[in-house]
Amino acid sequence: MKPPQTTSISRPIQVLFALLPDSLVLDWAGPAEALRIANQLLRGQGQPPRFELHFVSPDRDSVSSVGLMLSGLAPLPDTLPEPCWVVLVGLPGQEISVTSEPARALIHWLRGLRLMPQALELVTVCAGSVLAAHAGLLAGRRVTTHHHHLRELQAVEPACQVIANRVFVEDAPVYSSAGVTTGIDLMLQRIGTLCGPALAAQVAQTMVVALRRGPHDPELSPFLAYRNHMHPGLHRVQDAVSQQPAGDWSVPAMADIAHASARHLTRLFIGHAGIAPLQYLRRIRLAVAQTALQSGRNVTQAAEMAGFSSDTQLRRAWHQFDLAGTPSDRNQLSNK
Repeated sequence: MKPPQTTSISRPIQVLFALLPDSLVLDWAGPAEALRIANQLLRGQGQPPRFELHFVSPDRDSVSSVGLMLSGLAPLPDTLPEPCWVVLVGLPGQEISVTSEPARALIHWLRGLRLMPQALELVTVCAGSVLAAHAGLLAGRRVTTHHHHLRELQAVEPACQVIANRVFVEDAPVYSSAGVTTGIDLMLQRIGTLCGPALAAQVAQTMVVALRRGPHDPELSPFLAYRNHMHPGLHRVQDAVSQQPAGDWSVPAMADIAHASARHLTRLFIGHAGIAPLQYLRRIRLAVAQTALQSGRNVTQAAEMAGFSSDTQLRRAWHQFDLAGTPSDRNQLSNK
Protein backbone atom coordinates (compact mmCIF):
# COMPACT_ATOMS: atom_id res chain seq x y z
CA MET A 1 0.00 0.00 0.00
CA LYS A 2 1.47 3.34 -1.03
CA PRO A 3 2.02 5.83 1.79
CA PRO A 4 0.71 9.37 1.52
CA GLN A 5 3.16 11.56 -0.38
CA THR A 6 2.68 14.82 1.50
CA THR A 7 0.77 16.13 4.46
CA SER A 8 -1.43 19.20 4.43
CA ILE A 9 -2.45 20.41 7.85
CA SER A 10 -5.33 22.33 6.27
CA ARG A 11 -7.06 19.15 5.18
CA PRO A 12 -9.32 17.31 7.61
CA ILE A 13 -7.88 14.14 9.07
CA GLN A 14 -9.48 10.99 7.71
CA VAL A 15 -10.05 8.71 10.71
CA LEU A 16 -10.60 5.07 9.78
CA PHE A 17 -11.98 2.84 12.52
CA ALA A 18 -11.09 -0.70 11.39
CA LEU A 19 -13.68 -3.06 12.88
CA LEU A 20 -13.77 -6.84 13.17
CA PRO A 21 -16.69 -9.01 14.31
CA ASP A 22 -17.15 -8.59 18.09
CA SER A 23 -15.14 -5.34 18.23
CA LEU A 24 -15.67 -3.74 21.64
CA VAL A 25 -18.22 -0.99 21.14
CA LEU A 26 -16.88 1.44 23.74
CA ASP A 27 -13.38 1.16 22.27
CA TRP A 28 -14.51 2.85 19.06
CA ALA A 29 -17.74 4.65 19.99
CA GLY A 30 -16.14 6.72 22.78
CA PRO A 31 -13.24 8.06 20.67
CA ALA A 32 -15.57 8.59 17.70
CA GLU A 33 -17.91 10.68 19.86
CA ALA A 34 -14.97 12.77 21.09
CA LEU A 35 -14.04 13.57 17.49
CA ARG A 36 -17.65 14.31 16.57
CA ILE A 37 -18.00 16.73 19.47
CA ALA A 38 -14.70 18.39 18.55
CA ASN A 39 -16.05 19.00 15.04
CA GLN A 40 -19.29 20.36 16.48
CA LEU A 41 -17.43 22.80 18.73
CA LEU A 42 -15.18 23.90 15.89
CA ARG A 43 -18.22 24.65 13.72
CA GLY A 44 -19.67 26.66 16.59
CA GLN A 45 -16.50 28.77 16.57
CA GLY A 46 -16.81 29.35 12.82
CA GLN A 47 -14.00 26.93 11.97
CA PRO A 48 -14.10 23.95 9.61
CA PRO A 49 -14.22 20.44 11.11
CA ARG A 50 -10.86 18.71 11.50
CA PHE A 51 -11.97 15.07 11.44
CA GLU A 52 -13.86 12.90 8.96
CA LEU A 53 -14.93 9.56 10.41
CA HIS A 54 -15.07 6.31 8.45
CA PHE A 55 -15.85 2.79 9.63
CA VAL A 56 -14.16 0.08 7.59
CA SER A 57 -14.13 -3.69 7.83
CA PRO A 58 -13.30 -6.83 5.85
CA ASP A 59 -17.07 -7.50 5.93
CA ARG A 60 -19.84 -5.11 4.94
CA ASP A 61 -21.98 -6.30 7.86
CA SER A 62 -20.60 -7.20 11.26
CA VAL A 63 -21.90 -7.85 14.77
CA SER A 64 -20.49 -5.85 17.67
CA SER A 65 -19.40 -7.08 21.11
CA VAL A 66 -22.88 -6.40 22.52
CA GLY A 67 -24.76 -8.02 19.67
CA LEU A 68 -25.57 -4.82 17.79
CA MET A 69 -25.47 -5.45 14.05
CA LEU A 70 -23.39 -2.95 12.08
CA SER A 71 -24.39 -2.69 8.44
CA GLY A 72 -22.97 -0.83 5.46
CA LEU A 73 -19.37 -0.80 6.69
CA ALA A 74 -16.93 0.42 4.05
CA PRO A 75 -14.34 -2.04 2.68
CA LEU A 76 -10.70 -1.80 3.64
CA PRO A 77 -9.39 0.78 1.17
CA ASP A 78 -6.67 0.03 -1.37
CA THR A 79 -5.19 3.50 -0.89
CA LEU A 80 -5.36 5.91 1.99
CA PRO A 81 -5.98 9.66 1.93
CA GLU A 82 -3.78 12.09 3.78
CA PRO A 83 -3.55 12.90 6.58
CA CYS A 84 -5.04 9.70 8.00
CA TRP A 85 -5.39 7.85 11.28
CA VAL A 86 -6.09 4.14 11.38
CA VAL A 87 -7.78 3.15 14.65
CA LEU A 88 -7.62 -0.44 15.89
CA VAL A 89 -9.81 -1.56 18.79
CA GLY A 90 -10.06 -4.51 21.14
CA LEU A 91 -11.95 -7.77 21.06
CA PRO A 92 -13.45 -9.87 23.87
CA GLY A 93 -11.42 -12.65 25.43
CA GLN A 94 -8.24 -13.23 27.38
CA GLU A 95 -6.27 -13.63 24.13
CA ILE A 96 -6.79 -12.13 20.71
CA SER A 97 -7.38 -14.71 17.99
CA VAL A 98 -6.33 -13.77 14.47
CA THR A 99 -7.28 -17.06 12.83
CA SER A 100 -10.69 -16.03 11.49
CA GLU A 101 -11.00 -14.97 7.87
CA PRO A 102 -11.88 -11.32 8.74
CA ALA A 103 -8.94 -11.11 11.17
CA ARG A 104 -6.54 -12.51 8.59
CA ALA A 105 -7.83 -10.04 6.02
CA LEU A 106 -7.37 -7.11 8.40
CA ILE A 107 -3.83 -8.22 9.37
CA HIS A 108 -2.90 -8.56 5.69
CA TRP A 109 -4.23 -5.07 5.00
CA LEU A 110 -2.39 -3.60 7.99
CA ARG A 111 0.91 -5.07 6.81
CA GLY A 112 0.68 -2.83 3.76
CA LEU A 113 0.61 0.36 5.83
CA ARG A 114 3.66 2.61 5.83
CA LEU A 115 3.28 4.74 8.92
CA MET A 116 4.56 8.30 8.85
CA PRO A 117 4.15 11.05 11.46
CA GLN A 118 1.46 13.58 10.56
CA ALA A 119 0.61 11.64 7.40
CA LEU A 120 -0.39 8.07 8.22
CA GLU A 121 -0.65 7.35 11.94
CA LEU A 122 -1.86 4.43 14.00
CA VAL A 123 -4.10 4.70 17.06
CA THR A 124 -4.79 1.59 19.14
CA VAL A 125 -7.35 1.15 21.89
CA CYS A 126 -7.17 -1.76 24.33
CA ALA A 127 -6.07 -4.95 22.54
CA GLY A 128 -6.04 -3.20 19.20
CA SER A 129 -2.30 -3.01 19.83
CA VAL A 130 -2.14 -6.81 19.65
CA LEU A 131 -3.64 -6.70 16.17
CA ALA A 132 -1.03 -4.11 15.21
CA ALA A 133 1.71 -6.34 16.64
CA HIS A 134 0.54 -9.29 14.51
CA ALA A 135 0.84 -6.99 11.49
CA GLY A 136 4.43 -6.04 12.34
CA LEU A 137 3.67 -2.37 12.97
CA LEU A 138 5.07 -2.06 16.50
CA ALA A 139 8.71 -3.17 16.24
CA GLY A 140 10.90 -0.65 18.03
CA ARG A 141 7.91 1.25 19.40
CA ARG A 142 6.87 2.10 22.94
CA VAL A 143 3.28 0.91 23.38
CA THR A 144 0.70 -0.04 25.96
CA THR A 145 -2.45 -2.13 26.02
CA HIS A 146 -5.06 -3.49 28.42
CA HIS A 147 -3.37 -5.08 31.44
CA HIS A 148 -4.82 -8.48 30.50
CA HIS A 149 -2.89 -8.36 27.22
CA LEU A 150 0.50 -6.96 28.29
CA ARG A 151 2.28 -10.34 28.17
CA GLU A 152 0.49 -11.34 25.00
CA LEU A 153 1.57 -8.13 23.29
CA GLN A 154 5.20 -8.67 24.28
CA ALA A 155 5.07 -12.28 23.08
CA VAL A 156 3.61 -11.33 19.70
CA GLU A 157 6.13 -8.51 19.16
CA PRO A 158 9.28 -8.98 21.26
CA ALA A 159 10.87 -5.98 19.53
CA CYS A 160 8.44 -3.46 21.04
CA GLN A 161 8.73 -1.91 24.49
CA VAL A 162 5.53 -2.67 26.38
CA ILE A 163 4.71 0.02 28.95
CA ALA A 164 2.50 -1.06 31.86
CA ASN A 165 0.40 1.08 34.18
CA ARG A 166 -0.11 3.88 31.69
CA VAL A 167 -3.32 5.45 30.43
CA PHE A 168 -1.80 5.95 27.00
CA VAL A 169 1.59 6.08 25.31
CA GLU A 170 2.60 8.39 22.46
CA ASP A 171 5.40 7.25 20.15
CA ALA A 172 4.61 8.95 16.84
CA PRO A 173 3.34 7.75 14.48
CA VAL A 174 1.94 5.15 16.91
CA TYR A 175 -0.43 6.12 19.74
CA SER A 176 -1.71 3.41 22.07
CA SER A 177 -4.11 3.35 25.03
CA ALA A 178 -4.64 0.89 27.82
CA GLY A 179 -8.22 -0.12 27.28
CA VAL A 180 -11.88 0.82 26.94
CA THR A 181 -12.37 4.34 28.34
CA THR A 182 -8.66 5.19 28.01
CA GLY A 183 -9.30 5.42 24.27
CA ILE A 184 -11.25 8.57 25.08
CA ASP A 185 -8.30 9.91 27.09
CA LEU A 186 -5.98 9.30 24.17
CA MET A 187 -8.36 10.91 21.69
CA LEU A 188 -8.71 13.96 23.94
CA GLN A 189 -4.94 14.23 23.97
CA ARG A 190 -4.84 14.03 20.18
CA ILE A 191 -7.57 16.65 19.89
CA GLY A 192 -5.64 18.92 22.25
CA THR A 193 -2.46 18.57 20.21
CA LEU A 194 -4.19 19.38 16.94
CA CYS A 195 -6.93 21.80 17.94
CA GLY A 196 -5.62 23.26 21.17
CA PRO A 197 -6.01 22.23 24.81
CA ALA A 198 -8.92 24.61 25.37
CA LEU A 199 -11.00 22.76 22.78
CA ALA A 200 -10.00 19.40 24.26
CA ALA A 201 -11.17 20.63 27.66
CA GLN A 202 -14.51 21.63 26.14
CA VAL A 203 -14.89 18.17 24.59
CA ALA A 204 -14.13 16.55 27.94
CA GLN A 205 -16.64 18.82 29.65
CA THR A 206 -19.31 17.94 27.08
CA MET A 207 -18.64 14.23 27.57
CA VAL A 208 -18.48 14.66 31.37
CA VAL A 209 -15.19 12.79 31.60
CA ALA A 210 -12.10 13.49 33.67
CA LEU A 211 -8.77 14.08 31.96
CA ARG A 212 -6.36 11.40 33.14
CA ARG A 213 -2.68 10.53 33.01
CA GLY A 214 -0.68 7.53 34.12
CA PRO A 215 1.77 7.73 37.02
CA HIS A 216 4.76 8.36 34.75
CA ASP A 217 3.12 10.70 32.25
CA PRO A 218 3.92 14.42 32.11
CA GLU A 219 1.69 16.76 34.04
CA LEU A 220 -1.47 17.98 32.35
CA SER A 221 -1.21 21.18 30.37
CA PRO A 222 -2.45 24.10 32.47
CA PHE A 223 -5.18 24.53 29.85
CA LEU A 224 -6.45 21.05 30.71
CA ALA A 225 -5.71 21.07 34.43
CA TYR A 226 -8.22 22.30 37.02
CA ARG A 227 -11.08 21.09 34.77
CA ASN A 228 -12.15 17.84 36.48
CA HIS A 229 -15.42 19.26 37.74
CA MET A 230 -18.92 19.65 36.33
CA HIS A 231 -19.83 23.22 37.23
CA PRO A 232 -21.06 24.86 33.99
CA GLY A 233 -20.50 28.47 35.10
CA LEU A 234 -16.93 27.76 36.11
CA HIS A 235 -16.27 25.95 32.82
CA ARG A 236 -17.56 29.02 30.95
CA VAL A 237 -15.07 31.21 32.77
CA GLN A 238 -12.20 28.78 32.14
CA ASP A 239 -13.14 28.53 28.45
CA ALA A 240 -13.19 32.31 28.12
CA VAL A 241 -9.86 32.80 29.91
CA SER A 242 -8.22 30.00 27.88
CA GLN A 243 -9.42 31.49 24.60
CA GLN A 244 -8.29 35.05 25.46
CA PRO A 245 -5.61 34.77 28.15
CA ALA A 246 -4.23 38.24 27.42
CA GLY A 247 -7.63 39.87 27.90
CA ASP A 248 -8.36 42.51 30.52
CA TRP A 249 -9.44 40.01 33.16
CA SER A 250 -10.44 40.68 36.74
CA VAL A 251 -12.44 38.62 39.21
CA PRO A 252 -15.58 40.74 38.59
CA ALA A 253 -15.16 40.28 34.81
CA MET A 254 -14.89 36.52 35.27
CA ALA A 255 -17.86 36.57 37.64
CA ASP A 256 -20.02 38.20 34.97
CA ILE A 257 -19.41 35.25 32.67
CA ALA A 258 -20.31 32.81 35.44
CA HIS A 259 -23.41 34.86 36.37
CA ALA A 260 -22.16 34.96 39.95
CA SER A 261 -20.78 37.49 42.38
CA ALA A 262 -17.02 37.92 42.60
CA ARG A 263 -16.99 36.42 46.09
CA HIS A 264 -19.07 33.42 45.00
CA LEU A 265 -16.86 32.85 41.94
CA THR A 266 -13.81 32.70 44.18
CA ARG A 267 -15.55 30.07 46.30
CA LEU A 268 -16.43 28.11 43.15
CA PHE A 269 -12.85 28.18 41.87
CA ILE A 270 -11.38 27.06 45.18
CA GLY A 271 -14.07 24.45 45.84
CA HIS A 272 -14.27 22.92 42.35
CA ALA A 273 -10.95 23.68 40.68
CA GLY A 274 -8.70 23.88 43.73
CA ILE A 275 -7.21 27.22 42.69
CA ALA A 276 -8.16 30.90 43.08
CA PRO A 277 -9.42 32.80 40.00
CA LEU A 278 -6.46 35.15 39.56
CA GLN A 279 -4.02 32.34 40.29
CA TYR A 280 -5.70 30.31 37.54
CA LEU A 281 -5.39 33.30 35.18
CA ARG A 282 -1.68 33.65 35.96
CA ARG A 283 -1.12 29.94 35.32
CA ILE A 284 -2.81 30.13 31.94
CA ARG A 285 -0.83 33.25 31.02
CA LEU A 286 2.34 31.55 32.17
CA ALA A 287 1.64 28.63 29.81
CA VAL A 288 1.21 31.10 26.92
CA ALA A 289 4.48 32.79 27.85
CA GLN A 290 6.30 29.44 28.01
CA THR A 291 5.10 28.60 24.51
CA ALA A 292 6.20 32.01 23.24
CA LEU A 293 9.66 31.60 24.78
CA GLN A 294 10.00 28.13 23.27
CA SER A 295 9.20 29.58 19.84
CA GLY A 296 12.06 32.08 20.15
CA ARG A 297 10.32 35.19 21.52
CA ASN A 298 12.28 37.22 24.05
CA VAL A 299 11.07 37.69 27.60
CA THR A 300 9.47 41.08 26.93
CA GLN A 301 7.58 39.77 23.90
CA ALA A 302 6.45 36.66 25.76
CA ALA A 303 5.18 38.71 28.69
CA GLU A 304 3.20 41.00 26.39
CA MET A 305 1.71 38.13 24.35
CA ALA A 306 0.57 36.38 27.52
CA GLY A 307 -1.05 39.44 29.08
CA PHE A 308 1.51 40.15 31.79
CA SER A 309 1.97 43.86 32.44
CA SER A 310 5.77 43.58 32.56
CA ASP A 311 8.76 41.27 32.48
CA THR A 312 8.81 41.49 36.26
CA GLN A 313 5.26 40.19 36.54
CA LEU A 314 6.14 37.25 34.29
CA ARG A 315 9.21 36.43 36.36
CA ARG A 316 7.19 36.69 39.57
CA ALA A 317 4.58 34.23 38.23
CA TRP A 318 7.37 31.93 37.03
CA HIS A 319 8.77 31.66 40.55
CA GLN A 320 5.33 31.52 42.16
CA PHE A 321 4.61 28.28 40.30
CA ASP A 322 8.11 26.89 40.99
CA LEU A 323 9.08 26.51 37.34
CA ALA A 324 12.67 25.47 36.79
CA GLY A 325 15.20 28.13 35.87
CA THR A 326 14.09 31.53 34.64
CA PRO A 327 12.22 32.84 31.58
CA SER A 328 15.56 33.97 30.16
CA ASP A 329 16.94 30.43 30.51
CA ARG A 330 13.98 29.01 28.56
CA ASN A 331 14.43 31.60 25.82
CA GLN A 332 18.15 30.85 25.52
CA LEU A 333 17.49 27.10 25.24
CA SER A 334 15.03 27.65 22.40
CA ASN A 335 17.61 29.69 20.46
CA LYS A 336 20.41 27.12 20.68
